[in-house]
Amino acid sequence: MRRTASPISLILLGLGTFLLVLAPMLAWYVTPRAAVNPIDIDQTAVYKGQGRVFDTEQLEAVPETITVTQRVRGNVEDSERSGDTVWDVTTTVDDDDTLPAADPHDALDFVPHRWVMDRRTTKPVHCCGETPYIEGEAYLKFPFDVEKRSYQWWDNTLGSTIVLRYRDTKKVQGYTGYRFTGTVAPTKVGSRLVPGAIVGLDDTPQVLAEEWYSNHGFELVVDQRTGRVLYAQTGPKRTLRAPGAKTDAQVLLESRKIAFTTETQKEAVRLAKRDSGQLRAIGETVPIGAAVVGFVLVVAGSVLVVRGRRHPGSSGSPDSPLTM
Repeated sequence: MRRTASPISLILLGLGTFLLVLAPMLAWYVTPRAAVNPIDIDQTAVYKGQGRVFDTEQLEAVPETITVTQRVRGNVEDSERSGDTVWDVTTTVDDDDTLPAADPHDALDFVPHRWVMDRRTTKPVHCCGETPYIEGEAYLKFPFDVEKRSYQWWDNTLGSTIVLRYRDTKKVQGYTGYRFTGTVAPTKVGSRLVPGAIVGLDDTPQVLAEEWYSNHGFELVVDQRTGRVLYAQTGPKRTLRAPGAKTDAQVLLESRKIAFTTETQKEAVRLAKRDSGQLRAIGETVPIGAAVVGFVLVVAGSVLVVRGRRHPGSSGSPDSPLTM
């Protein structure tokens, strides 16, 4: 009796082997290369909250609704040229009097800047007209695969990094993320020329007042897989002091809570679900499925090869005719 492998057994073995090889490639090779920061991003986040804003007519801080608009646009040309991710960012601060604004330069505060980062690690890269010199581990987003630990977060108003500590998990629009918090102690961040009366120096027409910044508290809720910020809350305080003074003389802007609007939260969650789902499929669902199916096919093909097929006419077969 002679046994040979059937075509179907060879097909099953080949397909099963292919799937077994494909599974680790997807998990260990393809997934890290799929988890990259986009270069063609065009997104806007809006924060709103109640606070106080300096009124130039009343020469004091008055209650206002504060709106912070942050637009992020990827510079595709510079990104492709450098091999890094280049994002141009504009941040505007408005009150009810400056909204709606036809030109962002009409806002209470308008800050354009450029953030350059490594496409995979999200670490700052210092090239391509980056301004300011951004440092730390995270800024507009966290790295992929966020860990339950403290991170160095860049605070653009401070011009330095702060520590955001992991606290717990929190749901945003029904979607769970990691929650981080941090504060900023009063810090001198610059100076500006103002009438002396604003900082209590009535006899001085003009004075180079010190500008101080602090933050009552940051709270960020982040998607673990993608590092996308689902919810952001900040409590900025910007004040003026007379030169060398130990206390604030005038509040420029202060709020205990300025946070993502509901619309911004929903959009952030939608994008996090989409991107996280794609990475999960490539890194977990498809590789596990491929490994299981590949194993089954290899076993089935191996069984068929072992069994083989009977071919009549083989020497010594009981079905062979006897001759005299």
